[in-house]
Amino acid sequence: MTKTARFFIVMAMILVFAGAASAATFINIGTGSTGGTYYPVGAGMAKVWNSAVPGMKANAQSTGGTAQNLALLGKGEAEVIFADGLYFFAYEGKGAFDGKPMKQLRGLVPLYAEPIHFLVAKGSNIKSIQDLKGKRVSVGAVGSGTEVTVRTLLKVAGLDPDKDIKPENLGLSDTAGAFADKNIDAALTVGALGIAGVVEITTLGTAEFRDIPADIVAKLGKELPYYLPFDIPANTYKGQTKPVKALASWNVLITTDKLGDEDAYKMTKALYEHKQDILNISTRLASMSPENLKYIQVPLHKGALKYYKEIGAVK
Repeated sequence: MTKTARFFIVMAMILVFAGAASAATFINIGTGSTGGTYYPVGAGMAKVWNSAVPGMKANAQSTGGTAQNLALLGKGEAEVIFADGLYFFAYEGKGAFDGKPMKQLRGLVPLYAEPIHFLVAKGSNIKSIQDLKGKRVSVGAVGSGTEVTVRTLLKVAGLDPDKDIKPENLGLSDTAGAFADKNIDAALTVGALGIAGVVEITTLGTAEFRDIPADIVAKLGKELPYYLPFDIPANTYKGQTKPVKALASWNVLITTDKLGDEDAYKMTKALYEHKQDILNISTRLASMSPENLKYIQVPLHKGALKYYKEIGAVK
């Protein structure tokens, strides 16, 4: 073989490999803390996409949750994110997103409901949200979707979250520790049914549930339209023998209109066709169903919409 022939063969191989590399689609998934639901489920979704979608290289990134995920999405540092109801404010340009609406947000898949858990120290005389006045209350980590929700909830209940209570910016695991050490009197936290931090609190018997009354549920629903009345079923947690009146928002998988239509179609299809793989990680994803598309409050991505039309979920 001549040197010229060898040269052309080597160049052809380089071009083939370069073409294969350029064809790869890299997907960074913004999730949540490693101790929550978002991260392990996100890792499972990445595995599904990597095996079911040719050329896809997906990776789950541990983050601080919805607020950080939206920031990553806005900066192009994530292509898909897990999000609680805060994404609605981002799309509408309200609250922390005032004047900076993220109209590029698009929905892919509905995930699961995430109720507000109202917990008070075991044996506490706190019976209502108004009784939190002057008390030490865990309101969620700084900048988290939980903090945004809790502050709004306190305001509609007639309390100033900075003056009327002693706010403690704690994540869920730290909240469990604070109850155990008797450093807080109550907590308002957002999380899926059976979330580990609340399981820990109730298993240790350091706190108990209180109902969120219907009038406050209605008021919060006006301020945060993505929240709906929700009952935490009896026996979800140890010692919780009766349903707890609460309200919940829906977690969803969000992307932007920059994601290619064909990629969005294949990603959505793959998740439903491999749903059991996701359920093996978390059974709360049983509610990942097209019938819950009504809970997504931004436009569906065109690629996802193509799949839902294909299976007859939407017209």
